[in-house]
Amino acid sequence: MTQNQTPYENAEALAKLTLGKTTRYRDTYAPELLQAVPRQLNRDAIALSAPMPFHGADIWTAYELSWLNTKGKPMVAMAEVHLDAESKNLVESKSFKLYLNSFNQTKVESVEQLQQMLTQDLSRCADGNVAVKVIEPKQFSGQRITELPGICIDDIDIDVVEYSFNPDWLRNSTDSKQIVAETLNSNLLKSNCLITSQPDWGSVMIRYQGPKIDREKLLHYLISFRQHNEFHEQCVERIFTDLKRYCQCSKLTVYARYTRRGGLDINPFRSDFEHLPESNRLARQ
Repeated sequence: MTQNQTPYENAEALAKLTLGKTTRYRDTYAPELLQAVPRQLNRDAIALSAPMPFHGADIWTAYELSWLNTKGKPMVAMAEVHLDAESKNLVESKSFKLYLNSFNQTKVESVEQLQQMLTQDLSRCADGNVAVKVIEPKQFSGQRITELPGICIDDIDIDVVEYSFNPDWLRNSTDSKQIVAETLNSNLLKSNCLITSQPDWGSVMIRYQGPKIDREKLLHYLISFRQHNEFHEQCVERIFTDLKRYCQCSKLTVYARYTRRGGLDINPFRSDFEHLPESNRLARQ
């Protein structure tokens, strides 16, 4: 929570979101539908304050984008949105979906104008830098399906009896005598929406330099998110801060790609040493 907010006030603010509520769809341009969630609501809980120990972005893919050209003919496209991790707010996902649907019966002069409108509205909601790329149908064939880089740790044979979030799996999980640079990934990341408790399914990549992390303990840690309630962006920042705190990574990247919901997928990227990756979707997306 921010310095002047109580837990009650934070809960009250989240209760005002449209997420989890019956909503009337609007099909004409309505930027006021976008709803902001202050990032600091969660960052205080994990002791994150400016300057952030990472840079990055929330990479959104909008698969359901349609509008009318000036002659009233329907147009369709996809959009890739990069929402800077330094922005004051994240954008609540249902409000994003409702906002995109408000273009359905709206005439827009050109793809360039549409891109400008999206950039302007999302930047205002996020109170930060937002980059938008509209992908037209003629560019669809260039969209790649790939896998996260690195070694998948999902085949490790472990017994799991507890599914409550537990960062203690990372305590004493490193070997200080082995300093490595490696990339690991898992498709077993699952968390639940902070508001609705609906499941969010994702894959996560962890690239680090530092003492070698016990892969079995890391897998237990990731599985412990299974009944944890947080937004995608918050989960990735929690993973980043826990790995820095308990594993003493000298360099670290955490990148998660979640399956789409309501025509949107959210893919948070946080790193303290490398640039944003090329955004290629996974098979489950």
